[in-house]
Amino acid sequence: MRDLRVLVIDDEPLVRRGIIRFLTLQPNVAVVGEAGDGARAVAAIAERRPDLVFLDVQMPEADGFDVLAALEAETRPAVIFVTAYDQYAIRAFEVHAVDYLLKPFDEDRLAVALSRARKRLASGSTSHARVDALLEALRRDRPTPFRFMVRTAGRIYFVDADEVDWIEAAGNYVRLHVGANRHLVRDSLKQLESRMSTRGFARIHRSAMVNVNRIKELIPQSSGDCMLVLTTGPKLRLSRTHREALERAVRGYR
Repeated sequence: MRDLRVLVIDDEPLVRRGIIRFLTLQPNVAVVGEAGDGARAVAAIAERRPDLVFLDVQMPEADGFDVLAALEAETRPAVIFVTAYDQYAIRAFEVHAVDYLLKPFDEDRLAVALSRARKRLASGSTSHARVDALLEALRRDRPTPFRFMVRTAGRIYFVDADEVDWIEAAGNYVRLHVGANRHLVRDSLKQLESRMSTRGFARIHRSAMVNVNRIKELIPQSSGDCMLVLTTGPKLRLSRTHREALERAVRGYR
């Protein structure tokens, strides 16, 4: 029988050690790693490919929901959420039939959670659909600042949407302009447009969108287009076909 590969993610070292100590005493369980924040969690899941993750909800940099949202559904392991008292999150877990541990918990409760996870994995069933529904409900009913996951050599970190000045298309990627920094993220402007419109971003032409709170000046051009001057310095072209929508966005976010 193959060992169950488990990763433990929690920003409290004592909690991590307690879960790991319990798991090391269980038959056919292999603890393949641990992490104390969201960025390291994403990297550890991608590298270690665990079957099961104990995932803290409240963590620095990126919380447990950010971690799951950063992973493709087909690459997500089974998840047991670990949380301090959070009435809203617990209701969401129960509605979507997602396993969770409420801090503080004892070894009996840990054993129940592990047994449920084993049975679910042994049956071949996954919780991807339930977790997707949970993430969608949280995005809809409990908005949080949108963050981009940026991968660089040996590092994964998160950039808040509010920090981004403008975004341009770059083949199968988009390029985030954050002050003097540039970050490539695998996404498309078309997909981003619907997600970012409620966060103060607007399309300015076929291959770019802008954070409307960064607009300093709008200069009409003889062609009918306009030049946008951002507070951070860049000058961007605003096509006349997107001008009206941009002006509506500016009125709504300034």
